[in-house]
Parts: sequence; C-alpha cells; structure tokens
Amino acid sequence: MTKDNALVAQLEQDYTQAPLSPPDRAMLDYVAKLTLAPAEVVRADVETLRAAGFSDRAILDIAQITAYYAYVNRLADGLGVTLEDYWTAGKEDYS
Repeated sequence: MTKDNALVAQLEQDYTQAPLSPPDRAMLDYVAKLTLAPAEVVRADVETLRAAGFSDRAILDIAQITAYYAYVNRLADGLGVTLEDYWTAGKEDYS
C-alpha cells in the first residue's frame, strides 16, 4: 500500500527504528504491547493513543484488529496450517 519497500522492510525488521509519525509510533507501540504483554496494558496506554489523536472508535478498531490477528495466527499455528505460496512470495524483494 505504501509503495515504499524500504519502509516495509524496516517495519518487518524493527518498527521502532522506522521513520514514523508520532501517531503511527504510538499505535504500533500499543499494538506491540497488546500482542506481547496483554496483561500489562493499562489505562495510560489508551490515554497515550487519545493524546496522539485517535478517537475511541479508532482505538477500538486498533485493539480489535490486533486481537483478531493474534487469534487467527494462534488458530492456524495450533492446527498446523501452512501459508499458501502467494502469502510469502516476494518477501525477499525489499532490497
């Protein structure tokens, strides 16, 4: 979508080093925390998103998309589902 292969590669490797706007950084910090340490998410994390300009609806969308992605991946991993070739094709083309 961005047509910026260098940005996509950096996001895949380490989003914290990517040149992002403050709202995008806040969103990805929240998504990373919700994914890796969901029990540690606190009200202040949501307030940080609000301060970055996200509406309550947008914050709900961010949380739901993050949770759904985690659910689908755990379901696929738990059932041994493998990706079709078209999902991984071209991954090495970010140089």
